[in-house]
Amino acid sequence: MRLNHFISKYSNYSRREADNLVQNASIKINHTLATRHTQVPDEVIKNPYKPHKNFRIFIHGKELKYKKEEIFTAIVYHKPKGELVSKRDDLGRRLIYESLNIKYKHFMPVGRLDFASEGLLILSDSKEVVRKLMESSLPRVYIIKIDMPMHKKMILAMQQGIFIQNAKAGGHHLSKIQEMEFQPMEFEIIKSGKISKLKVSLHGGQNRELRRFFAHFHANVLDLRRVSYGFINLNALPVGKTRFFTKQEYNDLKVFMQQSR
Repeated sequence: MRLNHFISKYSNYSRREADNLVQNASIKINHTLATRHTQVPDEVIKNPYKPHKNFRIFIHGKELKYKKEEIFTAIVYHKPKGELVSKRDDLGRRLIYESLNIKYKHFMPVGRLDFASEGLLILSDSKEVVRKLMESSLPRVYIIKIDMPMHKKMILAMQQGIFIQNAKAGGHHLSKIQEMEFQPMEFEIIKSGKISKLKVSLHGGQNRELRRFFAHFHANVLDLRRVSYGFINLNALPVGKTRFFTKQEYNDLKVFMQQSR
C-alpha cells in the first residue's frame, strides 16, 4: 500500500494532501524523508495500531497517531409516494420505517422527500455521513411532470433565478415559510405540452422548493421523482426496495468525506 493511501485511511489527511506533504518534505519515516514511492510494510497494514518501531510516521516533526477508521453502513431506498420520511406522524400516515427492514430502524435519512414524492433516499447509521451529505452542494436530480406547457416566464426564472414574496402555494399548509429565493437551475425539457416533463438539478434543498416554484406559475406538480444525489444513482431499483452502496459508491463517499473535512 502506498503511503498516501495509508495516511488518508488512518488520519484526516486526503491522499492529495499526503502527496503534498511528501513533496514539501514534511513527512519522515523514523528519521528518513518519505518519497512518493514509499510503501507501507505488510505487517503495519495488518495491524496499524500495534507499535512498529521500524515504521513510525512523523508529519511536521510530530508522530502520527492513527485514527480508527469509522465503520458505517449506507443504503439507498426507493421511497414510494404515500410514505413520510419521519419516525412518527400524529396523522397516522405511513412511515418509511414501516417498509424498511427492522435492522434499519436506527438509520437516519439524508434529507427528505415529501409525502407525495418518490425516488432516491439515502439512509445511514453514521450521523457525520448524514450531516455532511445534507450540508453539501452535491446535485440532486429530479424528474418532474407538471400539468401545463412550459412558457417563457417559467424558463427565464429557471435560468436566472427568482425571488417569490408569497411562496406559500405548493408548500405544506402548516409551513411558516412565506417567501423563498430560487437560485438558477440546471434543467432539461424532455417534453412540453398539456403534461410537461423535465429533468431538474438542484444544489441544495429548500422545503418543497420545486412544488413552490411551479405553483408560482399556476402549475401543479403531478409527479416528482429524485433519481440521483451526487454520485449515488437510483438506476433500476424498484419502488419500495433497498440496496447497499456499491464498492465504488463507498469509495466515492470516503473521498467526499475526506474533502469535506
